[in-house]
Amino acid sequence: MKPHTSLCSLFFLVLLPSFPPSIPPSDPSWGSCSLGVFICVQCSGIHRNIPNIGMKVKSLSLSRWEDQEVKFMAENGNELMKQKYEAFVPVYYYKPTHKDCQVLREQWIRAKYERKEFTGEGKKQTYEEGTRDGMLMKRGRDNGQFLNRRFVLSEREGTLKYFTKYDAKEPKAVIKVDSINAAFQPEKIGNPNGLQITYLKDYNTRNIFLYHDNGKEIVDWFNSIRAIQLHYLKVAFPGANDAELMPKLTRNFLKEGYMEKTGPRHTEGFKKRWFTLDHRRLMYYKDPLDAFAKGEAFLGHQDHGYRASPGLPAGTHCNGAWQHGITIVTPERSFLFTCETEVEQQDWLKHFNDVISIQMSPQEKKPPKRQRTQASTLAQLLTLC
Repeated sequence: MKPHTSLCSLFFLVLLPSFPPSIPPSDPSWGSCSLGVFICVQCSGIHRNIPNIGMKVKSLSLSRWEDQEVKFMAENGNELMKQKYEAFVPVYYYKPTHKDCQVLREQWIRAKYERKEFTGEGKKQTYEEGTRDGMLMKRGRDNGQFLNRRFVLSEREGTLKYFTKYDAKEPKAVIKVDSINAAFQPEKIGNPNGLQITYLKDYNTRNIFLYHDNGKEIVDWFNSIRAIQLHYLKVAFPGANDAELMPKLTRNFLKEGYMEKTGPRHTEGFKKRWFTLDHRRLMYYKDPLDAFAKGEAFLGHQDHGYRASPGLPAGTHCNGAWQHGITIVTPERSFLFTCETEVEQQDWLKHFNDVISIQMSPQEKKPPKRQRTQASTLAQLLTLC
């Protein structure tokens, strides 16, 4: 069955040029007859599963559209509906793209159209309250079991605490909110609502892996953290605007995956490790769910002696199974890695060179003395890993 010709013309000639830039132009191949917006195939399934508000979706290429439906789409459209349903989105609220995981995209859609959180109607949302107290499933550092733990987030104290028991008087950990990064990791954690909390503990990177069975609950925790982070950033940088502060909130890792590495003498055997690139910090782990990184490398700017190139130095003995090499040169030492495929090698190189080409901030150019000392210690520890 052919689509309605007027609908196709309407989409490609009128609405496509103003389609939100976060959606690829070839992706929005469905339409919501209920809202009058064009959507991608992944989001069409989410829209269809909100029956209590009568969501109806159709394919642009496979469905038959009635004249009144085409007229409704023409009278509404993505930009008009955005003005209505996104009128009061808090600046810190994370707006997912097509690249984000299912729980973020689903809760964004439900928050807009089902709960109408951003229309200015209704009560204050939980992520706006400056405090949060509830139970989350946390993975044990040593045994790998997920157990229910109480978490308390406080804007007044600027902390996230967790307790091993609900009525415990003392927290197991007190985490400064301004040191936190939070990223959804459903595949790594093995749960569709999996959230990874990363923070600095005694100048080492510490990972906590969490989930909640309720998608709204875990996304609200995520946005509550971002809200409090923005509050403290505005206090710390009173002259900065929102656009300057937003990149300092939670962020997704630039890339993660397996590579093989050798030690600083380049004579040790290559060992398979899990790598995480978080802006200028390249961390590696024996297992993706390890609580602490086995080592870290700092990637500065190319003008300061940092560079990444394909291949390994001549004479390098590569005993591993992977042959696609990468060499990262820093002022202190060189790091040698191998990738399983050329595609992976090129993707890692692109991310490394993108980071190395970015000018460093004043804080990055001169890290605190204890951090410089730790960097030297970490370089020595790489020999053992």
